[in-house]
Amino acid sequence: MRRHLGKVMAGGAIAVAGTALMVAVTLPGTAGADENADGRPGQSQGDSAGQSRQGDPSEQGQADDGEAGTGQDDGQRQGPADADAPPPAEIQAAPTEGEKGIGSDPLTDDELKQAERLASAGDLRRAARDVEGDRGPELLYTNLQEPDPNAPAGQANRMAEVVLYDYEQEATVTKTVDLSSGKVLETVTTRGAQPPPSQGELAEAARLLIAHPLGQDLKKDFRHATGKNLTEPGQAELSGMIFRKDTTLKVPAVLKDCGKNRCLSVVFKVKNGPWIDTRANIVDLSARTVGRLG
Repeated sequence: MRRHLGKVMAGGAIAVAGTALMVAVTLPGTAGADENADGRPGQSQGDSAGQSRQGDPSEQGQADDGEAGTGQDDGQRQGPADADAPPPAEIQAAPTEGEKGIGSDPLTDDELKQAERLASAGDLRRAARDVEGDRGPELLYTNLQEPDPNAPAGQANRMAEVVLYDYEQEATVTKTVDLSSGKVLETVTTRGAQPPPSQGELAEAARLLIAHPLGQDLKKDFRHATGKNLTEPGQAELSGMIFRKDTTLKVPAVLKDCGKNRCLSVVFKVKNGPWIDTRANIVDLSARTVGRLG
């Protein structure tokens, strides 16, 4: 945590770049397997044997006398290979996805839309706020709920569990939706629980960090790695985790409500390149502030 913001990790070799550390993956070089000790290219035993055969008149004569036999040998060698050769590969189109799944099949696109629409409707839609402050809750994720084991085979209704976050109330809202009847069967609201972040939250945290003075080292490292200016989250691959204030950690005042508020530690990865370690920077999405640990 006490290491500098600009530490970039992607493998074994570490190089100092400005205020940051960057890691590049270096594949070990392969020694010349066909080189002699004095560095001259070597020759395989197969090549040497081939030359000795060509230089042996007796072997050449046998080859001339046995042309018919040689042809027969070639046919014997090629015949089984041709017979055992697999047919050419065929690419088959993916099966058409139905509107509804069966049993424990993954939720279809239509089922996901139905569950998320039903879970976000009503008073929650009007009163809640998402990560950008717009009306409606922030969708975190939607899962298929396990079928009722006591229900007769093939008769259990498919249920979806939709997890949302309301930034207005600082609360996690979990709704169970019956996809067959189109009804919300249960709503559970909890405060202080912090489910994993959504991609929308990661993008917003990255946007706030890029615009903040604490993001200067991040932008320097990104430019060093790519030659381009970092201006928006879509230029990098993002990952991150929930951050809670710990009594054993010294945190700045702007992060004192993390745990009650929704705070993220977001990490950037250059596309097809190294990671940029920004874990020391914490973004409070609820207060829309950025702080640095230690």
